[in-house]
Amino acid sequence: MDGNGDSSQGDAGLFGRPLFDDPRARRLSKVGVVDIGSNSVRLVVFDGAARSPAYFYNEKIMCGLGAGMSETGRLNPEGKARALAALQRFQTLARGMDLPPLTAVATAAMREAEDGPAFRAEIEQATGLKIWVIDGDEEARLSAQGVLLGWPGANGLVSDIGGSSMELAEIRGGQIGKRATSELGPLKFKDMEGGKKAREKYIAKAIAGLAERMGTEPAPLFLVGGSWRAIARIDMERLGYPLHVLHEYRMTVESAEETLRFIEDADLDALRGACGISSARMSLVPYASEVLAELLKVFKPTGIAISSYGIREGLLYEQMPQMLRDRDPLIEACRFAEAKDARLPGFGKKLFRFVLPLFPGASEATLRIVKAACLLHDVSWRAHPDYRAETCFDNATRANLGGLDHPERVYLGLALLHRYRNKREGTRFEDFYSLLDKERTQEAEILGKAMRFGSMLWMSDVSHEDGAQFHWEPDDRRLRLHLTRDASPLYGEVAEARLLSLAKALSAKALVLEIDGAPPRELL
Repeated sequence: MDGNGDSSQGDAGLFGRPLFDDPRARRLSKVGVVDIGSNSVRLVVFDGAARSPAYFYNEKIMCGLGAGMSETGRLNPEGKARALAALQRFQTLARGMDLPPLTAVATAAMREAEDGPAFRAEIEQATGLKIWVIDGDEEARLSAQGVLLGWPGANGLVSDIGGSSMELAEIRGGQIGKRATSELGPLKFKDMEGGKKAREKYIAKAIAGLAERMGTEPAPLFLVGGSWRAIARIDMERLGYPLHVLHEYRMTVESAEETLRFIEDADLDALRGACGISSARMSLVPYASEVLAELLKVFKPTGIAISSYGIREGLLYEQMPQMLRDRDPLIEACRFAEAKDARLPGFGKKLFRFVLPLFPGASEATLRIVKAACLLHDVSWRAHPDYRAETCFDNATRANLGGLDHPERVYLGLALLHRYRNKREGTRFEDFYSLLDKERTQEAEILGKAMRFGSMLWMSDVSHEDGAQFHWEPDDRRLRLHLTRDASPLYGEVAEARLLSLAKALSAKALVLEIDGAPPRELL
């Protein structure tokens, strides 16, 4: 019942055994990363399942190291003071958390400024922190690795915009291909002479050079970086989009272009307040918008996805063995949650097998969400019963889970809501349901009610694959439940009410209960 099993199809199903407790992965359980960018300095401490780590600690200071560099060639003096203070704090925090040595990287501002090497030496002397100043090609590679942390096997073009540079990287089948860097960070444009026309000319020339180097074969575009995320948040606001989770938010090219026009005409102060964007970030959004407009025009992507994973996550990915990189980040995170929080860790895989007959012909993409739901079905049991269903929905839709787009988040959340509640109406999440079509909504309800019934059998060692089995005949709309004699005492009045609710969700015309040694009983 520990949920680990072996790696065979028969024991662990489609997605293998969990690796977060593997000795080869355990060294990644707590890793601190510092990113010294042109605009911000950030400490992230990753903790939890190695393949899909949780953010144990996350702090960002908007230092603006690269502000004014295009005129002076030097780092911003106020930014240097703020960055040094932040890094001293981060080192102290790391010692207090008993972390291994922090991994610290610096990007465009530090590598381009004439006083960059001197400031690097000053930081190392004051903090003991070793700084790796990486070039644009390496920055592109690490950002692409961050995307692969969330999208294993992804194909497309990664664009990472920072304060002083923008990088592109090609990813194909989980491998990183061509890379390029450019001086297209929005801090470069704040003091550019000649206004908008000069910026447009500069941007067009730079992106034409990137296109010549990278090629312009249409592909999905993955956007990494704070300015891109701010534009996506504004897109959500413009559309009245209900789920304010930026990771894996999708935009069409047409919608993104409409949002760029919207930004150009908007009152930025009012928009900043409505979207919860910092004033320092919002000041860069108009310049980033001009870069994105030209990027879309030249590269003509087939779609746009926002990635909250970037260079910091890429550094974590760098330390993972290949066998860990190949794992499904969603399933690993859910297994970790089950092991940490469920009342009976390991029951999720039994529940998955039990409900599987209700999903004949389902795609692997659907089955992984079914698997995730079964692993998470009991992790919110500590919540008050009156709020447990909503807690489940909230956790599923807003949790830091990789490999999960927004409709899948709502599907997972709705299934878990129905694990604790028959009806979905009357919750504060009704606007979210619009992200699913009618068929997927019904499917999530069936899954939730199947888990709701299956949880009634969880206390028995002979439950599910040994003691209880579903047989679903979709053409005849006929559902049969077979129980062994040993499992039959678990089938009581509440269990029968839940079974009838499941049959209703399936639009079953017949429901038959079969118990060894007793005649079949028709419930419908």
